[in-house]
Amino acid sequence: MPNILVVDDKDSMRNMLAETLSEEGHRVDAALDGRSAIDLVRNKSYDLVLTDLKMPDISGLEVLTTVKEVDSETAVIVMTAYGTIEDAVAAMKAGAYDFITKPFDTEHLCVLINRALENRRLMAENTLLREEAMSGKEFANIIGKNHQMAEVCALVQKVAGSDASVLLQGESGTGKELFARAIHGLSSRANGPYITINCAAIPRELLENELFGSEKGAFTGAHARKMGKFEIANTGTIFLDEIGDMDIALQAKLLRVLQQRNFERLGGTKPIEVDVRVIAATNMDLTELIRAKRFREDLYYRLSVFPLTIPPLRERLDDLPLLADFFIAKYCTEMRKPVKSLTRPALELLQKYHWPGNVRELENTIERAVILAEGKKITPDHLAIRLRRTSEIQLRDGAGLKEIGALAQMQAERSVILRVLKDTRGNKRKAARILKIDYTTLFDKIKKYDIESALNE
Repeated sequence: MPNILVVDDKDSMRNMLAETLSEEGHRVDAALDGRSAIDLVRNKSYDLVLTDLKMPDISGLEVLTTVKEVDSETAVIVMTAYGTIEDAVAAMKAGAYDFITKPFDTEHLCVLINRALENRRLMAENTLLREEAMSGKEFANIIGKNHQMAEVCALVQKVAGSDASVLLQGESGTGKELFARAIHGLSSRANGPYITINCAAIPRELLENELFGSEKGAFTGAHARKMGKFEIANTGTIFLDEIGDMDIALQAKLLRVLQQRNFERLGGTKPIEVDVRVIAATNMDLTELIRAKRFREDLYYRLSVFPLTIPPLRERLDDLPLLADFFIAKYCTEMRKPVKSLTRPALELLQKYHWPGNVRELENTIERAVILAEGKKITPDHLAIRLRRTSEIQLRDGAGLKEIGALAQMQAERSVILRVLKDTRGNKRKAARILKIDYTTLFDKIKKYDIESALNE
C-alpha cells in the first residue's frame, strides 16, 4: 500500500484529498503547511507527495526540492491555481512528476497519481535489474559459494562505489586481478580506462617510465614524449599488481601521486594532474617488508584504506567442484571437444591436493586433463598431480605467521594421531575417544594427512 503525503494550507482541500485517496486504498498523511511537510518527509518514507504550490510559509517548490534531496525517487505532483503555469513549469524542471490546475476532477487526479506510482515502481525495478545485471557481469568469472568468498564479494560491492584505495592481499593464483576488475566495473569509473601493470615484471628504471612517462630527451633512446600509465588511466582505475616488488625509491613518487594527485614525467618540470583510483595487489606480507625497510609505511597506509584478503583455494575446497566444472566447460568449448566430467576418484584427488598455485594451478591442471582425456571422463591419470605427505610440505617464500602456525598445527596433529592409532592398534573409534574428537573428524584427518600409508610402513 503506497504512502502519500498531501500538503495544502486550506483545510477543506486538504481534508477532501486525504479522504479521497484513503478511499482509493492509499495510506495518507496530511500537512497544513510546507514546514510541517518537510518535517514529515525527513522522518518518514513516502512514495508520492501531492503539494499545493502557493502556501504562506514555505512554497510547494521548496517542499519539492527538499523531497528530492531526501529521496530522489519519490514522485511529486504539484497543484496550482489558474495563472501560475510558469511556476508549474519551474516545478517540472525541479523534478516534479506532473502538475494539475485547480479546480480539478478527483478522478483525473487519481489517474495521475496511479500513473506516477506505477512509473516509480518501474523505475525502481529497472534500477534493481541494472544493479543485478552489472553485479552478475562483474562477478561472472569469480566462481564459488564458500562463505569466505561471499564475504569478500559483499565487501567488493560496498567499496566499489567509493574512490578509496583498495589493497588486495592473497597468495599467487587466488584471483586478485578478477576482484580488481570487479571493483572497477561496479564503480562510477566503469566507463573510464582500466589499466594494469605488473610491478614485478618490469625493471625499476623501466617501471618509472611505464608509470609516469617521459619527455623527449629525458634519457638515451627517448626520442619522443611518452605518456605513462597514470596519465592514460585518468578518470579511470589503475591496478598495480605485485606492489610489494616495487623499488623503495619509486614508492616515494607513487606516494606523491596518491597524496597530491599529480606527478611529473621523467625529464619534465610541469606537474600533470590526474584523477585515478588506485587498486594494488600483493602476495607478500607488507608489514614484514616494512620492518625490513623494503616498503614505505606511509605508502602502505595510503594503499590499504580498504584491505581485502582473498582466501587460498585450500581454505575453500567446497568450491573446488564448481571451479573444476567451470574450467572443464571452458576448455572443452575452446578445444571443440565433447563436454567431459570428473570421475569420483579424480575429484577426491583434487580435493586432497594442497594447491600451492591456487585457482591458477587448478585451471592449468584441468586444461591439461582436457587435452589428455580422450573419452567423456577425466580420471586421476589425466591430472598429473602428486599428493605430498605432511613431512614433505614446505613453506612458500614470504609465508607469514598464520601460514607457519597452520603448518605447525598440521604436523603436530599428524604426529599425535599417528601415535594414538599405533597405541590403539588402528582402532579408530577408540582413538577418536582418546583424542576427544568425533569419528568423522578423525577419519577426515587420516585421509588429509595420509596416515594410513604411514601405519602400514
